[in-house]
Amino acid sequence: MSRAGCIVCAALLLLAAFASRVTAQEPVAPPAPPKLAFKSHYLVDFATDTVLAENSADVQLAPASLTKLMTAYVVFGAIESGRIHLDDRAHVSEKAWRMRGSRMFIEVNSDVVVEDLIRGLLIQSGNDAAVALAEHIAGSVDAFVGEMNAAAEKLGMQSSAFRNPHGLPARGHYTTAHDLALLAKAIINEFPDFYSLYAEREFSYNDIKQQNRNALLWRDPSVDGLKTGYTDDAGYCIVSSAQRDGMRLIAIVLGAPSARTRNDGAERLLEYGFGNFETHKLYTAGQELDAARVVGGDAEFTGLGLAEDIYVTIPRGSYAQLAARMSVLAELAAPLVQGTQVGEVEISLAGQQLAKSPVIVLANVLDGGVWARVRDELAIFWE
Repeated sequence: MSRAGCIVCAALLLLAAFASRVTAQEPVAPPAPPKLAFKSHYLVDFATDTVLAENSADVQLAPASLTKLMTAYVVFGAIESGRIHLDDRAHVSEKAWRMRGSRMFIEVNSDVVVEDLIRGLLIQSGNDAAVALAEHIAGSVDAFVGEMNAAAEKLGMQSSAFRNPHGLPARGHYTTAHDLALLAKAIINEFPDFYSLYAEREFSYNDIKQQNRNALLWRDPSVDGLKTGYTDDAGYCIVSSAQRDGMRLIAIVLGAPSARTRNDGAERLLEYGFGNFETHKLYTAGQELDAARVVGGDAEFTGLGLAEDIYVTIPRGSYAQLAARMSVLAELAAPLVQGTQVGEVEISLAGQQLAKSPVIVLANVLDGGVWARVRDELAIFWE
């Protein structure tokens, strides 16, 4: 058996750590997802991007106040980069003060702390807060909108375009359920310190207390964000996320006929996902999966592992049907640089590939010179 063959065998044995038995049975088939009478809906696993339910997920629709998710994303980025600070005081222009719709009731020509404006944006869904933040960061709403669209492009939101930071109807202002899922994941991943703001249930400003419009925060303790929206054009919308036993889902509803059906629909999506699927972390980035001989190296062997974690989302009850296969180059020769790809790991369920990840060298291996070559010759002699 070749060296590569030995490594493949080792990877299959490693599978025993998370699956006691590999069979050829068909995976457990989950029931069909709920049928929802909305313009669009989408349910996706956070860790694996596995889509569990969808309808018209790539149809461009008005996002209403879900726009403020992108506004917040740009604001968080400005804070992280040091352009602005939470304790900055933003001046409230007449444009911001005159905003119609949902507001946090900031006063014209006043100076409001950025942290308060962020809570007014996310908890009270203040259109006035959105404009005040946009002007504070970029100098004008138009310049800020340019940053919103640049961020959308960076995130791969290919079917979205923004024309304002608040979400009131505007020609050419649209997004999709799929794009909103990309945005929600980016917010959770990139700004974990700010994500907890989405779960705050109320905020008072100017002696006016307003509750978070995300009713799922009261209905389901596993829900910890993100935001709702409504206009006549968009209907009732929500982007929500929940986590149970280490599994996080993102559920999106666009164009529901009422707040109640919107909330019920999002809740049904989450219950469907958690009730019928499970997500597992199989391998950790940097974890040594095996060791391979290195020809001519200052070390005789080098550890092999993965550059990234491997997660899979599977139907509940099909855990034991997972299979893993690792393939590696038949011969590795020094010098080797840490992170060099030398193979790949494939995870499958009943013959269907679920995940693939590069196998890398975990540490530098230098040229060992003449003594390494003597060692290698002796090793071959004694094999």
